[in-house]
Amino acid sequence: MQIELNLSNPSFTFLHRAGLAGLWMTLKQLEKEKVIVPQGLTWELSRRGVILNWEGNDKVALEWLLSESFQINDGLISLRGLNSKTMIKDAQIILHQGILGTFLQHNSTHKSLGVKTESLRLDEIEIPVTYKMLQSYVYQEFAIALCDKEGKFLTKPISVAGWLNPGAVVRHIAFSADTSFQESPENALILLFAPIACYYYILHSQLRDKRALYALVIPEIIDLEKFAQKKQQDKARLATYKDFHACSLGDAALRFLTDETTTKIARKFYVPRCQVLTLGSVPWATQQKTRTDLYLVEATAEVCQTYKVCRNELRDRDIAGKKGGFIAPSFARELICENLARGKPWYSGIADKVNSNELFKKLTYERGGLFRMIEKVDWDELERLFVQACHEAIRYTYGKVAKNTKEGDVLNFERVTIRIRTGLGRCKNSETFREFMMDFWSRAGRIPTLQEHWSDLRKLVMDEKQWKKGRDLALLALASYKGKETTDKEENLDSNPLEKMTNEDEDSIGLPWLND
Repeated sequence: MQIELNLSNPSFTFLHRAGLAGLWMTLKQLEKEKVIVPQGLTWELSRRGVILNWEGNDKVALEWLLSESFQINDGLISLRGLNSKTMIKDAQIILHQGILGTFLQHNSTHKSLGVKTESLRLDEIEIPVTYKMLQSYVYQEFAIALCDKEGKFLTKPISVAGWLNPGAVVRHIAFSADTSFQESPENALILLFAPIACYYYILHSQLRDKRALYALVIPEIIDLEKFAQKKQQDKARLATYKDFHACSLGDAALRFLTDETTTKIARKFYVPRCQVLTLGSVPWATQQKTRTDLYLVEATAEVCQTYKVCRNELRDRDIAGKKGGFIAPSFARELICENLARGKPWYSGIADKVNSNELFKKLTYERGGLFRMIEKVDWDELERLFVQACHEAIRYTYGKVAKNTKEGDVLNFERVTIRIRTGLGRCKNSETFREFMMDFWSRAGRIPTLQEHWSDLRKLVMDEKQWKKGRDLALLALASYKGKETTDKEENLDSNPLEKMTNEDEDSIGLPWLND
């Protein structure tokens, strides 16, 4: 029996190519470990493909290959192609949790020995991690699905379950035989090895459905040998539990693609793009896991540069809780990475997404990082000047509040901040935005940047096609404003100005929003 598999197969998706890479890596690892191979079983490896040959009973040969490829080590999934037994415990647990949270979500795909909790050390805190311990899983026994009763390799297409191709589900339960997803036996075999080449991240999204707990990253592979080198040299083998957390699908994809925060890594190892997806239940098909989102992400030089700044300035935090430590994700990075993954400006849509006091409060917790991003990101000069003009207007507005506040009274900066945010939230077209900005700027007084660059900046206010961009930039300016050095009548604006505001306060605010 001979099976020839090549990356040039026109029917291959990203997941098929990942599966071929996983098979390649497994066979290469068997060679490295000098495992005794059944007589008659041989293979040939090239940069673009794999040729499998064996003699005798097909089922016997496949059972040996799968038993050597998919193992269990101390209750954890162990993959020969990754030599995962040699990974640090953090990486082994993430691999195990990631596969169970994506490919093997359904309980029918594995047999559990119970639940185990371990404490993983992160800097100064301990994080409790709970996971299923396994007795077996379906990959180990898949040879029976590839062969007939006589043990011969099938020649007709077979139905593929969602655990083999995540998101490929039966379209109509009542007509499962006619609407199920099918693959050739050869393609089904390589899909079995896809988890070896994929990457897994725990999601901590504050905007996405809470049930989407894992991001599955599928690399685009165009050179099997070079990709295997990347996997073998991957620092993820020695990464801590925190390194496998992402605040969004975009964050997960860009973390994988940038690797060392540069596109040179992706180019060197021939991984130019990747798909990233989540799986979850939807109201119309709660009985099965469905792809709830999927991106195709490419790491351009501009995207990588912006993402590098984003990761440096908007970091997750390790928090020591009463019941153990946990990781607090960056809300601002989630917004930014979703835009970068879609090829949009990094601040795009912030005014639509941050549409409540609660979300704005979360954003202002990271005002320092946002302010540094504005300074460090290589972006359009006109957009930077617009934010600068808004910062100046906010400063002068706060200055008026400080000047009009009597000695001994509490400065009311937070109320002004809420009024500005609420006013921006009520801008639903170019006309209302133009009215708001003119009122906002005129009440602030003389704004140097606005006076010097008015002919250019006015486009972001007056142009009907750009008013949403202007609104996003204005809200970004408000969320990132840090203020000058503290004076006798100014508070430290790095603290959150919204903690004492109520919903009633917000509802009572309207234009004009500042009483002279």
